[in-house]
Amino acid sequence: MNNFTFNVATDIRFGKDRLHELTAVIENFGQRVLLVYGGGSIKKNGLYDRVLKELADFKIVELAGVEPNPRIETVARGAKLCAENEIDVILAVGGGSTIDCAKAVAAVHGSPNEEPWAVIEKRNYAGAALPIVTILTLAATGSEMNRGAVITNWQTNQKLGMGGENLLPKVSFLDPQNTFSVGKYQTAAGSADIMSHLFENYFNTTPATDVQDGISEGLMRTVTKNCPIALATPTDYDARANLMWASTLALNGLTGSGKGGSWSCHAMEHELSAFYDITHGIGLAILTPRWMHHVLNEETAVKFAQYGRNVWQINETVPMMAARMAIQKTYDYFKACGIPMTLPEVGIEDDRKFEVMAKQAVAYSKIATDAFVPLQVEDVVKIYQDSLVEQNYL
Repeated sequence: MNNFTFNVATDIRFGKDRLHELTAVIENFGQRVLLVYGGGSIKKNGLYDRVLKELADFKIVELAGVEPNPRIETVARGAKLCAENEIDVILAVGGGSTIDCAKAVAAVHGSPNEEPWAVIEKRNYAGAALPIVTILTLAATGSEMNRGAVITNWQTNQKLGMGGENLLPKVSFLDPQNTFSVGKYQTAAGSADIMSHLFENYFNTTPATDVQDGISEGLMRTVTKNCPIALATPTDYDARANLMWASTLALNGLTGSGKGGSWSCHAMEHELSAFYDITHGIGLAILTPRWMHHVLNEETAVKFAQYGRNVWQINETVPMMAARMAIQKTYDYFKACGIPMTLPEVGIEDDRKFEVMAKQAVAYSKIATDAFVPLQVEDVVKIYQDSLVEQNYL
């Protein structure tokens, strides 16, 4: 296990009907609030009105219409609103895209002499930032308790991760009831995103990380148990609560601290959604089993077999066979959740862009040098190509 520092000081307000605490929370930061939200679902389910009622005595400026893959133009618009209205605090109400946008707004606002995309391209933001408070409405990204964000530049087909010490949300409200209205497609996509965060940290070459791996396996079992329940009964509080908390713990540093490496499937999926604007979790679900199979060999089979044994209760003693069974279980699970498992199902019919996408995936990450199994451009192209058709791994 590597040396690490773990300090994630977000004040988590988890549970039912805690929005009455919002006024006191916001008062700690000021009176002028930038309210950030997405396509209007919070208006349909009544959350928007409840937030405005709680903040009736505050000055509210709205940044609405944040995209599922938040775009730099929206970030720039938010930073401009912050400057024009002397905003004190950013309140993000939504899922990971909304919270990611809020973080990027805080960073761009803190860099008034730089072009917005230049701030994102630096990847690591070290400057001051407006405080961020979040009200989570989707279990997926874990952005409510981490310092990272992912922003898209549609003009250049770039989707880049960035982050900074001061972009960690100060307070996050996690009420599972706010996810009751999330549809089956987004529930499944969010759960695939959670699983991918766990996979990316779990399949790693850093030795002796029993604590991190054990936590990851427990969270994986939690997701695979509770996602089908939430799909069948959207208002099942316990299922939604377990998915929400698993989402937060999957990417707050708990399972990744003490490990090195580079994330493979996220690097590849960022190119899919940068070029085709698909749902992030869906892209991850499609790519993950293909990546698993592509990197499977006698050495990696041991870890895949461990995953199969501890997550899927596979009893096969031959590592290679157990690994194949675990990969098939992963594929079948995503498919059973209603996730489209080929690229043509999400509108990607041919491989014309795969080469340029693969080159960017390698260029914008360290998957060629630091991944669980290093991937070159030709490896990424092959994984994309394998994603065009149905697969069987047994």
